[in-house]
Amino acid sequence: MSNKKLSVAIIGGGIGGAAAALALLQKGFDVQVYEQVPVKREIGAGIVLTPNATRLLYGFGLGKALEGMAVAPAFVRQRRWQDGQTLLLAPVFKLVGPSGEHLFYTVHRADTLDMLCDALPAGCIHTDRKLTALADKGTHVELEFAGGKKATADVVVGADGIHSAVRHILYGAQQPRFTGCVAYRGMVAADRLPRSELHTESQLWLGPGSHFVHYPVRRGELINFVCLIDREGWTKESWTEPGDPSELRAFYAGWHDQVRSLVATVEQIYVWGLFDRAPLQRWSSGRVTLLGDACHPMLPFMAQGAAQAIEDGATLAAVLAKTDNVVEALRRYETLRLPRTAAIQLTAAGNKTRNHLPDGPEQEKRDAQMASGTASWSIGASTWVYQHDAVAAADTGALGLPAHAA
Repeated sequence: MSNKKLSVAIIGGGIGGAAAALALLQKGFDVQVYEQVPVKREIGAGIVLTPNATRLLYGFGLGKALEGMAVAPAFVRQRRWQDGQTLLLAPVFKLVGPSGEHLFYTVHRADTLDMLCDALPAGCIHTDRKLTALADKGTHVELEFAGGKKATADVVVGADGIHSAVRHILYGAQQPRFTGCVAYRGMVAADRLPRSELHTESQLWLGPGSHFVHYPVRRGELINFVCLIDREGWTKESWTEPGDPSELRAFYAGWHDQVRSLVATVEQIYVWGLFDRAPLQRWSSGRVTLLGDACHPMLPFMAQGAAQAIEDGATLAAVLAKTDNVVEALRRYETLRLPRTAAIQLTAAGNKTRNHLPDGPEQEKRDAQMASGTASWSIGASTWVYQHDAVAAADTGALGLPAHAA
């Protein structure tokens, strides 16, 4: 390794970009983050941070901040839509680190982004920088932003989401595919709900053509919920499209009282269609690569969208720190990350089918498997996801795949 301090430009200041910046700074790189919006903001939604991600956050020195803003649920409970019968109970409180720290959290997206950005040095994030062009010159990359501002870097990372400008520049336009599913999301203040309905759990209700997820965030002050409903058509991909609460209440009219209570209380909801894209065959070109939703958008059926973006950044930093050959390092990063993220994408898509089974023989078979503890989606079946060490992979070459694919 030479003594030259490589400069890295990250396009996109969301959770994936900010986490990658922290990982790279820890390895001694000069990091600048370019975010297209004029003011840093994050939508009001919850996410789940699983052990494969939280171990990395603890490694970034964010353990205390994480524990102060998040909720560590005791269980993930899966239930029947109509009568509330518990089908499967996963004791996630048992997922702990070597010092007894919790490793499974439910959090507010905005709190998570604030935590990451607050850990970055002043001046690291540049807002109002919408990328319009990039040129790999072989020894460095030149960037151009709307308004004529320019920058150069030794390495460029596109962490700019599902509508990635970097991906478009590298590989051209890619048409998304509507998955036949629409998602509604909302937040309810915990003090507006009956105490009997407040649980330190993440609950997943399975029903015909839909499932409903809710869990506490922000130290238990808010209850986040997401409803996923089968629908034939949709055109928009925006996360900030307002929805009609009365439409949601009508859909869930026949569901359990607890579900109806949540949707009856919410005042503002957002709706978006779920689109996916075929996995890319390549993420990297020369000194430019991709990260997170820019290269592997995740359907929300495995709670791995943010976690995989955080893993990406950790592995990228680890491989770049091992060689002066940037192009070789980015190829190594892609080799380590692409198979794992593709496997998780595939598993998440399969979970949609089993979550939305109509009542009948297939649903009864699914429920019996869940009750027996032999279901392939139990917490034990997620070991390959939760135990992966994205930093050590740079040394071991571990791909973090399920046993049948390893």
